Amino acid sequence: MEFTMGGRLEVRITPADVGKRVSVRRRFEGGGAGAEFTDTVGVLTSWDDGVVAITPKSGDSVRIVESALVAGKVVPAAPARRRGPAASFAELAAVTARAWQPVESEPLGEWRLRAAGGFTRRANSVLPLGDPGLPLGEAFGRVERWYEERGLPPYIQTATGAEGAQEALCAELERHGWRREVTAEVRIAALAPVGDLDADVSAVRLSREPDAAWLSRYQRFSTPGPHVLRVLGGGPSVWFATVAGAGDGETGAGDGEAGGETGGEAPAAIGRCVVDGRWAGFMAVEVAPEHRRRGLATSVMAALARQALEEGASAAWLQVEEDNEGARALYDGMGFAAHHRYHHFRPA
Repeated sequence: MEFTMGGRLEVRITPADVGKRVSVRRRFEGGGAGAEFTDTVGVLTSWDDGVVAITPKSGDSVRIVESALVAGKVVPAAPARRRGPAASFAELAAVTARAWQPVESEPLGEWRLRAAGGFTRRANSVLPLGDPGLPLGEAFGRVERWYEERGLPPYIQTATGAEGAQEALCAELERHGWRREVTAEVRIAALAPVGDLDADVSAVRLSREPDAAWLSRYQRFSTPGPHVLRVLGGGPSVWFATVAGAGDGETGAGDGEAGGETGGEAPAAIGRCVVDGRWAGFMAVEVAPEHRRRGLATSVMAALARQALEEGASAAWLQVEEDNEGARALYDGMGFAAHHRYHHFRPA
C-alpha cells in the first residue's frame, strides 16, 4: 500500500470524504518514535469530534483518533474484477432475495420486513434496500417491535464490500447498539464451467419439490413445518437434487436440497437451485459425513447447473459462511469468486 508523495506521508482525506472508500495508515495509540503502524481500507462512515470511523468489507467499524492518522487517501470504489460475470450489488441483492422468500412480508418505506416462523435468518430479517421513510433510530425501533410481535429476534441484513453496498448502515447499526452476529460471502461465477465439471451425474435425481427423503438430509430445521416448505419451494424456477444413499456406498449426492427414493434411508447428498433469468443460485448443498470426499457435491452442482443452462441461465451465485473452509475450497475450484459479504445484525 503506497501513501508517499515526494517521499512524504500525507493525510489527504477530510470530513468532506465521508461516504467514500479510503485507505488510511495509523499509529498505534501511545506509540511515539519507532511506533508500529497498521493500515485499514473501507468506507469512511463518519468523522466527528476528532474520531474517524471506517467500515471495511468485514462489516466491523474501525474507530481511529484523528491524531493517530499518519496517512490517508481516497481509493477507487471497488477493485476491478478479473473473473466471473459482471454484476452490481443491487442486481444480486434482488436475485438472492427472490431465491429465499419469506412467508410474511411487509414494507417499511423501501425496506422489507420478512418473517418465516424463525426458519433461517435470511427469511426472518429486514432487507434494507433504500430509504425506510423514517429516521434510522425510529426505523430500528419499528423493526424491533415488528419482530417482537411475532415472537422472533429482530435481524437486519446488510452488505459490504461492493460498490453501492451498505457500510454506512452497518456503522449506524453499531452506533445504535446492534451487533453483527454472522457473516457470509456471496460468490459468483460463470455457469457453463460448473455444468462442464468432470462429474458423474447419473445418480442425481432432479425434482420440483423436496420429498421426505430430501428433507431428512437437510440440517437446518428440526420439524419440516409448512413454513419450511414454503421457503424452500419459493422462487422463480426451483429445482431439488438428490443422490440416494445406498448400502453398498456406490451412490451419493452433492451439495443441495433434493429428495429421492431411498427406501427409508436418508440421501447421500442433496442440493437446491433457483433459476432466475440469467442467474442460477445454489443453496443447501449437503453431503452425508460417510459419503464425503467422493465427488458427490460436485455431481449435484453439475447436474443442477446443466438444468439451469437449459433454461437459459449463464451466471451462478451462492452464499457460503466465512468459517466453512471445506465449502470455500470446493467453490474456489469451481471458479466462484467473492462479490460481497452480507451480515445479520441483532440488537446487543
